[in-house]
Parts: sequence; structure tokens; C-alpha cells
Amino acid sequence: MAPWLPTKEKFGVALWNFPRTNEHHLPLQIGETVHILQAAEGWYRGYSLRNRAARGIFPASLIHLKGAVVQRSGAEESLVPAEMPMVQEITTTLREWATLWKQLYVTGPAQRYRQVKNMMHELMEQRSQLLSGTLPTDELLQLKREVTSKIDYGNKILALDLVVRDENENILDPDRTSVISLFQAHQKAAQTIAQRIQEETHPQQSELGCSAHLASSPSHSLYLCVRNFVCNIGEEAQLLMALYDPAEQRMISENYVIRWASTGVPQDIELLNNLKAVFTDLGSKDLKREKLFLVCQIIRVGRMDLRESLSRKLSTGLRRPFGISVMDITDITKGKSESDEDKQHFIPVHQVATDSDFLHGMIRKAAEGKDINHKGQGFWVSLKMLWGDLSQVRKDHPHLVDRSTVVARKLGYPEVIMPGKWDRDVRNDIYLTLVQGEFDKGNKKTQKNVEVTVCVCDEAGSVVPNVIYYGAGDKPMSEYRSVVYYQQRHQRWMETVKIAVPIEDVHRTHLRFTFRHRSSSDSKDKSEKIFSMAFVKLMRPDGTTLRDGEHDLLLYK
Repeated sequence: MAPWLPTKEKFGVALWNFPRTNEHHLPLQIGETVHILQAAEGWYRGYSLRNRAARGIFPASLIHLKGAVVQRSGAEESLVPAEMPMVQEITTTLREWATLWKQLYVTGPAQRYRQVKNMMHELMEQRSQLLSGTLPTDELLQLKREVTSKIDYGNKILALDLVVRDENENILDPDRTSVISLFQAHQKAAQTIAQRIQEETHPQQSELGCSAHLASSPSHSLYLCVRNFVCNIGEEAQLLMALYDPAEQRMISENYVIRWASTGVPQDIELLNNLKAVFTDLGSKDLKREKLFLVCQIIRVGRMDLRESLSRKLSTGLRRPFGISVMDITDITKGKSESDEDKQHFIPVHQVATDSDFLHGMIRKAAEGKDINHKGQGFWVSLKMLWGDLSQVRKDHPHLVDRSTVVARKLGYPEVIMPGKWDRDVRNDIYLTLVQGEFDKGNKKTQKNVEVTVCVCDEAGSVVPNVIYYGAGDKPMSEYRSVVYYQQRHQRWMETVKIAVPIEDVHRTHLRFTFRHRSSSDSKDKSEKIFSMAFVKLMRPDGTTLRDGEHDLLLYK
């Protein structure tokens, strides 16, 4: 083995647990900090800062190196982490609280346990903001004040020592501070903590404070995390989640699309345990709606009927209605109910009972609150209200809203557009909703199984590729295919998609709708041709885009 040599890499954090299997090994737990003395062939020799007396060796691959300043070199060298003091204090505080938090789980009241857990999560968020290094001076100082206030309050309720600070939130050095200054700092800190405890004992004041927070913020966001989805569908499925206003009987947000495999996991396996979305641009008027629901439309993708025998070749790839899930989130959006990203809510699945059940009609009925026998099938989700627009919540909650979090926009602009935001947030989206249609059975004995295909075409009639979105979190498509309802003369879809055509191309494009009967038999289905078509231009002759509202289209045979 190569000799042990001094190294410039002095400080690191354990990324994994390392058990002691040899007398020379130094056992480590994840998150434990180490002082590195020597290195040799993928191993380090040193000690844990928790127990400086015990020295040993540990794999270099398990250590994440961090910057540090060597104050004294030689046999008695000491290290000072290169992180800013506030980050170090948060790290030390979290380690100290973690031990007491585990004790609270066993012996303490459950309310205090949850309170400390939430405070630790908030400190982790704020630590991430400090480490980002992107905050201006005034916001950095405000954040430091929030951090120190939280640390001091937590130390008080956990019966730990009170830390006194100067006006810049730095810990006072008793060797360099007069007795009078220390006394005044103690008085100020004690008064602040006492005021916080008094506010905590008056929940009415907290509710008023939350209402004031709602009123003062011009924009709001709703964070959604899908923890689990348990449902025996039998085929692939599309889960379309959106916000729904029962008074207007319409969705007020884009769909958050999850493509679900027949095996019971997301089709994109990287999304397993990472199904997160944030519904943005919600204004005060949206939160004042009499009722607001989170709904999910479950669309099965496969055969016409799951009960059909597999002895003959069947048509596949049909989008068929399976069911819906509905949850009243009014109290959460208005701040009257607990809003916690760790609390899980169960939303049962209402399955389609007959071929005449349209998904939109089922949503309307389910919003009335009728109980069903869901047999344990449904969603487990977590919800949390976040104050501010998208840029603000990304800054305030980096562990919730990161690059992997899907952003579902409101169907329309936010109530307030902040100065300077317009240049950064340009939207030229057209939202198309297939409402309903009447179709005669023609020369068939029964009503048709109508499928509508929507695409965007240019002046030459060529399809413009990849400009149609089923919803947020889904890749763009060249065409949209509607849900197929079985043998219905009057079709009511109420399906919304986003058309994202470059602004310079809007004047020369139009939407083309084609209508086709779909058969359950593969051979018959392939022989079915388009029986009708319709179109509408995206721009009117006067140079303005198609007006908002409903449009009746003529069908050409």
C-alpha cells in the first residue's frame, strides 16, 4: 500500500454511513463532518469533529469535500469552515435540534414534535437560500433576521441556551462586549421570544395574520406533490390534474399531465417519488372563490372495452374515460386549514359506471360531495400554499420548487403583472377547449364512437409539428386526439389543450378538426375513414386573433 501523505483536502461531510468492520476504520454516519489529516489510494485518515479523540481511516468516495481555513498547521492543526457564519450556525443548530426532536417523538407532545419538524424544514430552506449566493444585501439581512428569530425561538421552547446578537445578527463575543451591552441584548432577545410565544397562544391572531398575508400578496401559488396513486386500471393511463371552479363549471388552470404505465408506476421512471407541480398566477379573486377543487381526470389508453376477449385482434391506443378524483381545497387556499407539504390527503377515484358518463359531468356531480365506495383506490397527495409568483416561490422554497417541479399556469394572465416581469414572461398561448358536438349515426345501426383529431396547419395545409400540449409536464405533440365515448349522439368533451404557435406564424395558421368513427375491432378500425372535418383560422381578417368565447363550427363531409 502507498504511504500516507499529507493532503490539502482538509474538511468534508460523509455522504453515506460507514460501519466499522476493521479496527482501523473510523465509523461515520451520514452528515457527519470529518477533519482529514492524510490520504492514500482512495482512503483518508482523520477524525470526526464529534469525537476528536478517535482517529481512523475511511473511504474517500464517501466524503464530500468542503472549503476550510487552517488556523494552525502541524500536529495540533485546527480548521474553520469557509462557509459564512450564519450557514455554520444553522448547521450546528439542526444537528442539536435533531437529537431533541427524536426524543420529542418518543416522550413529548405531538404538537411540539410537528412544530420543531416544521421549523427544521424552514431552516433547511433558508440555508439553501444563503448558500445560493444570489440574494442582494437587503434581502440577505432580512433573511438572516428571520433565521436568527427562528433559532432563538426554537432554543427557547427546547430549553436550550439563549444566544445574544448584534444589529447585524452576528453572535456577540463576550470577551469583546461590555456587560451592559450583553444585558441589553439579552433583554431584547427575551422580549422578542416572549412576543412570539404570546402570538402562538392566540390562534385567532394567527388566522388574522394569515388573512393579512393573503391580502397583501398579489400572487399566490399552490404546490402539489402526488405521493402515490393506487388504482387497478389494467392499461396505460393519462392523469390530468387541474384546479376547478364548480360555480363556473370550468377549469381555471392548465392540466398537470402524468403518464401512468400499466405496471402502476409513472411511464418515465425518473419521476417515481418526484411527481411535483405548482399551480401559479393565482390572484386574490381566485382565493376568494366560493369553492375551489383539485380534480383529476383519469383517461385509459388502450382497447375500447376492457371486458372484450383477447381472442381477436382489437384496436388499441384509444383514449377512453376511466374515472375522476375530486378534492375540495377551499379551506387550504383560504388559509383556514393546515397547509403542509408533509401532510397527505387521500382523494378517492370515482369510476365511470356507464357509457353515458362524461368525465366533465362526473366532476360536476362529485363536487356536490356524494360519498362513494372507493375500495381504497385513489390518490395520496400533499398540498401547500406558497405566497408570491413563480420567481418568489423558487427563491423561498428551493427544496419544493426546483427544476424538476412542473409549472401549471392559470388559464389567463395573473391579476397583477409586476413592473419588469412582462419582459421576462412573454406568453402567446392559445387555449382550445373542445366543448360538445352532435353527430348523426348516418348509415350505421348504432351511434358512432367519435374521435376528434386537432392539428395546426399552415397556408399550404401542412401540419405544423410540435405546437400542441396536452398540459404542463408533457412534451409537445403534432396533434391532439380526444377521448372516445361509446355510441353517443351528443358528445360533451370539455377537454382543454394549449396551442403554442410562434407569434410571427399565427397569421398564416389555422386549426383543423377531423372526425372519425373508432371501432373496437382492429381490422374494422383501420378501414374507417374521416367522415367529417372543420377548421377555424387563428387570426381574423381585421388582424386580431380569434376572440375568447365559444365558436360554432360547421362540419364539412
